[in-house]
Amino acid sequence: MEFLQQLVNGLALGSIYALIAIGYTMVYGIVQLINFAHGDIYMIGAFVGFFAVVKYGLPFLPTLLLAMLVCSVLGVIIEKIAYRPLRNSPRITALITAIGVSLFLENVVRWRLGPDPRPFPELFSVKVFSLGGVQVSNVQLLIFGVALVLIVILQFIIYRTRIGKAMRAVSQDQDAARLMGINVDRTISVTFAIGSALAAAAGILVGIAYPRIDPYMGILPGLKAFVAAVLGGIGIIPGAMLGGLVMGVAELMVVGFWSSDYRDAIAFAILIIILLIKPTGILGKNQSEKV
Repeated sequence: MEFLQQLVNGLALGSIYALIAIGYTMVYGIVQLINFAHGDIYMIGAFVGFFAVVKYGLPFLPTLLLAMLVCSVLGVIIEKIAYRPLRNSPRITALITAIGVSLFLENVVRWRLGPDPRPFPELFSVKVFSLGGVQVSNVQLLIFGVALVLIVILQFIIYRTRIGKAMRAVSQDQDAARLMGINVDRTISVTFAIGSALAAAAGILVGIAYPRIDPYMGILPGLKAFVAAVLGGIGIIPGAMLGGLVMGVAELMVVGFWSSDYRDAIAFAILIIILLIKPTGILGKNQSEKV
């Protein structure tokens, strides 16, 4: 029974990791960039939700939508200012820039709001249900529901809309997509907007589930979500979802059956193992490269 309880808890945490990991994998799949500022967009989403509730008294759904909107705009601005001018530069240049953007966002929030953690406001009372001896809270059900809805919407966008077709075309070959009349810059901006919106949603859900936010809250979850994206197969959206769930379950299993001291270490142990055994990730495939 303890195993099932930790499994449920791990799937809830993994759903949050999956939402963040999808942003990593979408950006990498299109522009081959590891956007290390993504975890800080998740942090800003949590703070937008905090002020939406505290200052304006907004309920859950408007708070969620506002945070997603603000962070999607922020993601587009970051792409245009920091990444677009470096699109033809060596990858290491863009990677260092991403780390710089991450540090910039963290320290701007720390400067404006202070370093002290803040309690996320309670949007609704927590209720716990017993299902066959397994305790499931309404917060966990909310996390499952929101993650599922957002992932279904994302899949619809990617496979049933023109912008989704453009994103898939650009991920295959930017030059060929441009020759076919696709606006590559706009497609990349939309990719950043969608990924950032999903990270903001994860920030709101974390604020509700673990009601404590601070300017550095995005560092470890961001790294763990990156590991999840690599685990599932970087650049593959179903892989990011799978990797996030595996990461969440592994972390909570370690906490439940070993020690909470190793809950962060397990993520990087998984990264080392997957790179040694299957560097392309669980759903990734080896690709030959012409030289």
